Amino acid sequence: MEGAVTLGLLAAWALHDLEELATVPGWWRRHLPALRERYPAVPEAVWRRAGSVDGREFAVAVGAMAAVVAAASAAGRLTGGRSAAYQTALNAFGLHGLVHLAQAGLVRGYTPGSVTSPLVVVPFTLWARRRLRRAGVLRATRPRDLAVALGSAGAATVVAHGAARRLTGH
Repeated sequence: MEGAVTLGLLAAWALHDLEELATVPGWWRRHLPALRERYPAVPEAVWRRAGSVDGREFAVAVGAMAAVVAAASAAGRLTGGRSAAYQTALNAFGLHGLVHLAQAGLVRGYTPGSVTSPLVVVPFTLWARRRLRRAGVLRATRPRDLAVALGSAGAATVVAHGAARRLTGH
């Protein structure tokens, strides 16, 4: 499988995360009070944690996720796209884009990541899956696989932010 499909995951992820790096900390500062008011059922601990992430901590977390995505992309490249880790990461990336779009819908406006999700994340994922299918290497995707992809992405995010918090001393 060509590098555009496998290593392209890392490139598409980097474009998407540049948007997040540029917007996340300031967006949270500006929108946290209104979100707290609009969604009172969300536990206060969630709002406190979200509001406590500064730009440096977020950048370190993005760096940690870059290592995860780079490893998955490399595994895809080395296996001609057959790697389960690569295909799971690709599915997670696409689902992540849909989550961004849902977030934007919930807040009825821009959220970090919601510009590159429909322009980069979702189209790249669909294109790469189509190429893998044509090459005969795309594994059948069952609902369980999508749940694993989302769970894996969630776990990687938690670990990346935990590592970032420790490394930055927050």
